[in-house]
Amino acid sequence: MMLFECPGAKRVKQPRPEDIKCPHCGYEVEIWTDEIEVICPKCKDKVLHLQDGVSCLDWCRSARECVGKEVYDKYIQNRTITMKQNLLKELEIYFGNDKKRINHARKVMYFAEKLLRLEEGDWHIVIPAAILHDVGIKIAEEKYGSSAGYLQEKEGPAVANGILLKLGVKKEDIDEINEIIANHHSPGKVDTRNFKILYDADWLVNLKDEVDTKDKIKLKEIIDKVFLTKTAKALAEKIYLS
Repeated sequence: MMLFECPGAKRVKQPRPEDIKCPHCGYEVEIWTDEIEVICPKCKDKVLHLQDGVSCLDWCRSARECVGKEVYDKYIQNRTITMKQNLLKELEIYFGNDKKRINHARKVMYFAEKLLRLEEGDWHIVIPAAILHDVGIKIAEEKYGSSAGYLQEKEGPAVANGILLKLGVKKEDIDEINEIIANHHSPGKVDTRNFKILYDADWLVNLKDEVDTKDKIKLKEIIDKVFLTKTAKALAEKIYLS
């Protein structure tokens, strides 16, 4: 067995075998501590190497360097699927019978996923931001009797922070997600790829309510003006101008 050096721990570790239950069929699968995933010999499904639901890939700053970009990105996308399901449950609890807000968040998430496939953003940042971007509306309406964008930005991060902490999201990710939520009506203040994807996904949903879609000339001008990514602009033209 060869030794390997973990760049996160800055020390040499000796890999060792562990037995974990396959979450799909319950079969005990052997996995080494330096492996990210294995295939269950019984059901042939993928088994990720997690400890109490958390892998070093979730928190270690050297994770991408350690396992390589392809493996790391694939792992994070898989983790985001579970996070997405949990966030949607929390959103439904938070908004209760307000189906309008819940459905809007789902639509924005849908477009965010489409943009992420081409714009190379961070799934574990953009998807939570898409689901939670409007959570400030409820507090804004209760406190101020208004759902104005700047009030959503003001009240949203505190609500999102509580939900994300409850689900075990790491602090540096929460900080970035909250920065997006705190500015999601204010382009220019944040210039990251993740912000642009969320902002454009929101506009892809809102455009039909903000502009007379029958006026194709005016609509083309708005599309050219508001969207921040080429992918979203092309998608908006396909949806609204075709």
